[in-house]
Amino acid sequence: MAETWKTKLLRWRFNRYPAYRQSGARVVRISEDFREITVKLPLNRLTRNLHGTLYGGAMYAAVDPLHAVIVAAHLGPDFHVWMKSAQIDFKRPGRGDLFATARVSDHELDEIRAALTRDAKLDRVFKLNLATADGEVSAHFSFTVHIKRRGKHEPAMSDVVFASR
Repeated sequence: MAETWKTKLLRWRFNRYPAYRQSGARVVRISEDFREITVKLPLNRLTRNLHGTLYGGAMYAAVDPLHAVIVAAHLGPDFHVWMKSAQIDFKRPGRGDLFATARVSDHELDEIRAALTRDAKLDRVFKLNLATADGEVSAHFSFTVHIKRRGKHEPAMSDVVFASR
């Protein structure tokens, strides 16, 4: 499926964001419904450690924001969404380029919305693998994303962004 101009622009902006760009990773695909993001972490001089394999910090930085960004985009400006914690289980050294695809299903988003009608905040766990193109897993991640309804006294993110310009 061809990439839309919206997803192409979003991918371009994501890859130019300084904190993400420094990880060495690149967003290579964003689904049209913005429920799936695929990243590539290349093994190169910037991501290589002393042993010639991918640096663990680069692995984490490549996948850190993905689920929080997807959830925040679907919930809108009335919610704070951020990464609360992460657990990494390194399976084997990254000896080549690695890929990960973060997905948040319609069902998961519906569950989150339903929980937020009952509670003001919640923590949601998402899992993700960073693997070679052949599917050999180098690292397994478990992320806890914290989601909280924005208070009445807090400005929406769009208000903050536009007020700072």
